[in-house]
Amino acid sequence: FLPIPIAFGKKKEWKDGKQVETNEDNVINETYPLWTRKPVELKDEDYKKFYRELYPMADEPLFWIHLNVDYPFNLTGILYFPKVKSNIELQKNKIQLYCNQVYVTDSVEGIVPDFLTLLHGVIDSPDIPLNVSRSYLQSDSNVKKISTYISKKVSDRLQAIFKNDRKEFEEKWDDLKIFINYGMLTQEEFYEKANKFALLKDTDDKYYTYEEYQSLIKDNQTDKDGNLIYLYATHADEQYSYIDAAKNKGYNVLLMDGQLDVAMVSMLEQKFEKSRFTRVDSDVIDRLIAKEERKDASLEVGQRDILSSIFRSQLPQMKKVKFNVETQSLGETGTPIMITQSEYMRRMKEMANIQAGMSFYGEMPDMFNLVLNVDHKLVKQVLNDADNSCKAALEPIETEMTSLNKRHDELHKAQEGKKADEIPQAEKDELSDVEKKLADEKTKKEAVLGEYAGGNKVIRQLIDLA
Repeated sequence: FLPIPIAFGKKKEWKDGKQVETNEDNVINETYPLWTRKPVELKDEDYKKFYRELYPMADEPLFWIHLNVDYPFNLTGILYFPKVKSNIELQKNKIQLYCNQVYVTDSVEGIVPDFLTLLHGVIDSPDIPLNVSRSYLQSDSNVKKISTYISKKVSDRLQAIFKNDRKEFEEKWDDLKIFINYGMLTQEEFYEKANKFALLKDTDDKYYTYEEYQSLIKDNQTDKDGNLIYLYATHADEQYSYIDAAKNKGYNVLLMDGQLDVAMVSMLEQKFEKSRFTRVDSDVIDRLIAKEERKDASLEVGQRDILSSIFRSQLPQMKKVKFNVETQSLGETGTPIMITQSEYMRRMKEMANIQAGMSFYGEMPDMFNLVLNVDHKLVKQVLNDADNSCKAALEPIETEMTSLNKRHDELHKAQEGKKADEIPQAEKDELSDVEKKLADEKTKKEAVLGEYAGGNKVIRQLIDLA
């Protein structure tokens, strides 16, 4: 693109079945490239043709922005929004920087805001020195002005497309989303502009601005503490039953399957007032949006322990996975059994994958809750069957455990408020012995229940169902 024509030999033409040289110079550079021309002279096809020349192997761009400013600095160029769905890093270093049509570099960090280094295209400015060392760029006032201008121009263009043709904007949102989310996460000024046109997509493929979505869910998805609960899924098929349960309650579920959505969720919780994002599989549906105080399972402690032990004994042994079994009253028509995963722990582990300094969470095991619906007839049936089948084997163990628990409480009470050196050694030894015997009896009890559970196909099938 050098502004001086460069000839390389003479042009050739076909004559009498062979190529012969003409007297005309073969000019091999484009002295008047697209970005030096006025936008009114150009058609869409001109921009697409130029993009194909710059990036022959790339898909067609989503759209482009023609930069043309001469005050308070000189800047021309064309920036293209490419189709991007995968790794951010692979797409950087695609913008070419020129100074009066002389190529300088394709490493434009510092000149272009970080989130826009994902764009493709050309920037030309005589106000950027040819010596583009990083330290110089960071201190140069013109460079800072150019960076601010480009960011504003991009947000204005996105706003205009959203305003003039929302349907087209929605069609391109899945490709645009990564640029806009990256910008909102890394630049406060861009967030302030972009939150007017950034979209949320639900599991029915409908799109909403932040304001529209808030109005849509505020009546039905506000919990007892006045928090607005945004329910979301990360995979429409894998989380189908959870999404379906939420929809049956009249809730709307967002689809947040982008690579930056984990970070976006955390940021939006800080930006939105009294709002919380919760994945649909993080709890049973009645507790995702708690409308009233929680109702405890209508079972005695002993029965809850039996149910928990039975199901825990049949859970698969998985590396770096821990299960917690709990019982809940979820109604006779509710799901008999389901697996949920704590929103907090799961999100911390996901953030650990994309954020330095959080590796502690990444090393922790995945924590899942196996929730048993004690109102469901299948769970009741398992409990009744276990009571009948194991009663004879459990009675002597339960009697012994009751006696040991009584003695344990007596010893504990006697030692309350005393310093370690004030307690006789005999008492310490007895307490330790009682605790050991209790642990042994508990192991025996779990062995009896585990043996029963191993022969009960309903338990295994319920776990597989979850």
